[in-house]
Amino acid sequence: MTTDPLVVFTPSGKRGHFPVGTPVLTAARQLGVDLDSVCGGRGICSKCQITPSYGEFPKHGVTVSDDALSEWNAVEQRYDDKRGLKTGRRLGCQATVQGDIVIDVPPESQVHRQVVRKAATARAITMDPATRLYFVVVEEPDMHSPTGDLERLERALREQWHIDAVTADLSLMSKLQPVLRKGKWEVTVAVHKGHKDSVAKVVEIWPGLHESGLYGLAIDLGSTTIAAHLTDLETGEVKASSGLMNPQIRFGEDLMSRVSYSMMNPGGDQEMTKAVREAINDLSTSIADEAGIDADLIVETVFVCNPVMHHLLLGLDPVELGQAPFALATSESMSLPAREMDLTKMNPRAQVYILPCIAGHVGADCAAVALSEEPGKSEDLVLIVDVGTNAEILLGNTSRVLACSSPTGPAFEGAQISSGQRAAPGAIERIEIDPVTKEPRFRIIGSEKWSDEDGFDQDVATTGITGICGSGIIEAVAEMRIAGLLDESGLIGSAEQTGTTRCVPEGRTHAYLIHDASAEGGPRITVTQGDIRAIQLAKSALYAGARLLMDVMEVDKVDRVVLAGAFGAHISTKHAMVLGMIPDAPLDKVSSAGNAAGTGARIALCNIAARSEIERVVREITKVETAIEPKFQDHFVAANAIPHKTDPFPELAQVVTLPSPSFNSGGGAEEKSGRRRRRRS
Repeated sequence: MTTDPLVVFTPSGKRGHFPVGTPVLTAARQLGVDLDSVCGGRGICSKCQITPSYGEFPKHGVTVSDDALSEWNAVEQRYDDKRGLKTGRRLGCQATVQGDIVIDVPPESQVHRQVVRKAATARAITMDPATRLYFVVVEEPDMHSPTGDLERLERALREQWHIDAVTADLSLMSKLQPVLRKGKWEVTVAVHKGHKDSVAKVVEIWPGLHESGLYGLAIDLGSTTIAAHLTDLETGEVKASSGLMNPQIRFGEDLMSRVSYSMMNPGGDQEMTKAVREAINDLSTSIADEAGIDADLIVETVFVCNPVMHHLLLGLDPVELGQAPFALATSESMSLPAREMDLTKMNPRAQVYILPCIAGHVGADCAAVALSEEPGKSEDLVLIVDVGTNAEILLGNTSRVLACSSPTGPAFEGAQISSGQRAAPGAIERIEIDPVTKEPRFRIIGSEKWSDEDGFDQDVATTGITGICGSGIIEAVAEMRIAGLLDESGLIGSAEQTGTTRCVPEGRTHAYLIHDASAEGGPRITVTQGDIRAIQLAKSALYAGARLLMDVMEVDKVDRVVLAGAFGAHISTKHAMVLGMIPDAPLDKVSSAGNAAGTGARIALCNIAARSEIERVVREITKVETAIEPKFQDHFVAANAIPHKTDPFPELAQVVTLPSPSFNSGGGAEEKSGRRRRRRS
């Protein structure tokens, strides 16, 4: 057994042992980690910046000491003096491995930057934002009427716009008089009045008629990705959508790993809070640049997030969310100045609104989905599934709405998959397997052509074929089941059993070979038995949560299913049903809502009445706690089969025939061992 230090890279999850003194950049290249560098490791280009993390990492099974990397050297100091390095950053070409270490590769250091797939969904929204623009003519000062400039601005707003009273921060007061005089007593003001505020607040002022717009951010803060929509507060138009990886991934890929990090590392919650706030500041700057606007025009931000992200965003220790009774510090909505959260890359007087949480494991993101999809107004029974590292599930109609969360883990995001990667150019996102020849064809992000079409090689020459993302692995497993490469239990057959040499031995099990470019120094992309198990665990948790809500509702069928989030927009309903991710339903009654949580955030940003509405609605939603429901485990075990052990899925049988091979016969010790592992899981 090697004694060399273990190096774990996030967000890719790739790991390996390397001798003491190995440069981080070298370790990354040997593992195939996406870490950029163009200067040959001379510390000039700075593209190989990395962020090391220290402390206890139960998820990765390592404890990282303060001396796990070599000391800061002269090359790094020279670069920091000339261009500056963010606090905590190192240069991967200069820092060397000295002990077990967890290293995060930030988005700007990745060659193939992630494509954040939570795009804005077109939606008609009645515009009634909390922050509005008002043009006013202010009475000039008069020695015979000794009132201050703010008081005369207040009077103008009352007389011309029926705004009874306003306040202003000292930072606004410092620019009030110069702006009034520059505008010759004609100014435009941005006034914010929240739905619970008795007095309005002036957050910005411009001389004359301001015509450069007013903007807000709707941010879906997920465990894996942070997606933002820059929205015009006058028209509701989304000017730009952007996103990045949540840097907290380096502390743990799933929520409980991050709670554990906070428990085991004093100050760990503060580390994670700082990381996510810095990421939001970077995102605010980049999305403003993308839209070509001044970031100071961003005067309001609405957040939706799960409970752990909610607490870490606010700087609250999430430790209580890791143990029963899963108590939130607060479940109410919150309105506060952005500066209190160290969000400094927008207007200095910008305001923040955070939607209410439903319960300890069902957060503001689920509330946003409820605001967007309105299950409580549905005449038929609708199941809404927002899939991510943690799935939020709603079931309801006009009589009642139930909610739960289900810990699906990061497999649907492409993590914990042998050839898995985040959604980036070069990643396989669609796949089909011929049921006769067992040959695959696929599409990658960045090309519209399938791999067997003319021009595909030219299309992918720039990005290459780099791995398989979440949507790709889901379709791959479903297609393997349809093609008879996989039996109901999830076991991959051998070449002799399946009739294709693409089923190759891998240890005591088998893997299916999708693409092999190893002869040219490229990747060898397979679906392994371990990948199948990871998808089985994820989909079983998802199905079990949905089925548990159906039990509480005392129904065996739902009328329709809505798939939300990045998954819902990029996975075919057929493949979801083949896997058994969701309960059986007519395929024409399964639809996609796109990024419903992000849409809910935009609605709350653009319509102040929607905030009062969702605060009322969440009080009426019944929360079901999967962690303490015995039937959840029963449903989970039965759902390990593909598509399901006991549910016949009659609707699915009308559109696809699933073969029923069994690869267990003659399997001997290795398959018995596999069965024992499945029972334990």
